[in-house]
Amino acid sequence: MQFRDLHRQYEAMKAEIDAALLGVAASGSFILGDVVAGLERQLADYVGVKHCITCASGTDALRLSLMALGVGPGDAVFVPDFTFFATAEAVALQGATPIFVDVCEDDFNIDVDDLSEKIDHVKSHTDLRPAAVIAVDLFGQPADFTDLELLCEGLNLHLIEDGAQGFGGSIGSRKACSFGDIGTTSFFPAKPLGCYGDGGALFTDNDDWAALLRSLRAHGKGSEKYDNIRIGLNSRLDALQAAVLQVKLKHFDDELAAVNRIAQSYNERLRGKVATPIVPPAVTSSFAQYTIRTDNRDALQARLKAAGIPSAVYYPRTMSHQAAFAHIASLQQPCPVSERLTQTVLSLPMHPYMTDEEIELIASLI
Repeated sequence: MQFRDLHRQYEAMKAEIDAALLGVAASGSFILGDVVAGLERQLADYVGVKHCITCASGTDALRLSLMALGVGPGDAVFVPDFTFFATAEAVALQGATPIFVDVCEDDFNIDVDDLSEKIDHVKSHTDLRPAAVIAVDLFGQPADFTDLELLCEGLNLHLIEDGAQGFGGSIGSRKACSFGDIGTTSFFPAKPLGCYGDGGALFTDNDDWAALLRSLRAHGKGSEKYDNIRIGLNSRLDALQAAVLQVKLKHFDDELAAVNRIAQSYNERLRGKVATPIVPPAVTSSFAQYTIRTDNRDALQARLKAAGIPSAVYYPRTMSHQAAFAHIASLQQPCPVSERLTQTVLSLPMHPYMTDEEIELIASLI
């Protein structure tokens, strides 16, 4: 698509968003309300579940899911070692213990075989009770939920989908955020479906969990505002962000198709030069990041920077090497693939409005 066409498409969406924001400002209804309720129905329909419960951030969505499932002190929650800090942070905030699991090198997602081994190790070598697994859809590609759901069901473990980067992805006919017991996502501006600030959501087919989550996000309220029946959080999505998301959701499938075309263009130009993302035939990625692997990562990043091309390393250290988790280091087992990825990954520019000329320039520098 030509630059003028891309610019026209973007400006049209921006005008819709500006009008939607003015509508909320004129209404005076800024927290929850009809706009948020309407967005929740639209998101639930898009994902293909009964309930969507919005909240203040993707991190809160993870914590709320653990609260609803009753996860707390003495529980072990298995999370990828190669991911953003919030996945394990939410576990620690609940007083539970994150146990770090290695990932697969090709798709960066949790390794089901290593997960099984780590669960066995916790059972035989610690006093912790295996309670849940949080699987991340890293860089936009859904984790292997076919095998994860079977494993967790067989071991009576809760399964939470951390779809902060994965909204819009799919496995077959099932959309990201519909897997496991509860799915979560983030609407941080850099995410596939981003708002103008922080925001998040939870997805489930379970009526009881949905009702509990709606209570927990609003100070544990009961039948009315000042009836507090449990300890909860202050984690409500504001109507301004919901208005932005309603407009962007209308255009989302077009943007999803665009990033997949861009990823394919990158793949064709970079094949044989670096390790490019591998997406199986039945899987769709939302490409929150386009991440390559190369042993010459640092030199390549420097070359791109010298040419004015931004890039980023997601992530330069594993969860098990974060200082915040030093006190539980003795409970962890090695995750060699995760360690290797911290030295080889590099994320290139990726957004729906990139031009062929921009892609060609980046590829030629690589």
